[in-house]
Amino acid sequence: MAAVLSGAPSTAWALITGDDPLEPSLAAGSMLLPSTRRRVPLLLAATAAHGVLSLGWAQALALVPGWQVRTTARGALRGAAGGLAIAAVDFGLAHVSRSRRFARVRALPLLPQIADHLAYGAVVGAVLARPLSRA
Repeated sequence: MAAVLSGAPSTAWALITGDDPLEPSLAAGSMLLPSTRRRVPLLLAATAAHGVLSLGWAQALALVPGWQVRTTARGALRGAAGGLAIAAVDFGLAHVSRSRRFARVRALPLLPQIADHLAYGAVVGAVLARPLSRA
């Protein structure tokens, strides 16, 4: 759920500015297929890359102690802070690395991507803060 909803900020930004709303996905796909320019293979690779990264970061956030907060709103705030940290790592590495695998990621407008990471973290945080149901 978080992986799907988190693209809303950059998609909205792209539509407002007239940019390609699929460019962040194409950039993610180019991390796995840096020589490919064709959209379909890049989008398929992006699905795999984004899925693995989203699950991995969700697991990392889940390992942080203290998710027993009183409300999902507090969980969302904690998660958003985690999303900001994830953005720092993701884009920090992309900008420090001069690898062509990250060239399209480096070319993305940064603020919409940070907003995506905040949204991702907020959704993950809200889910982690929910009490487990008793079956």
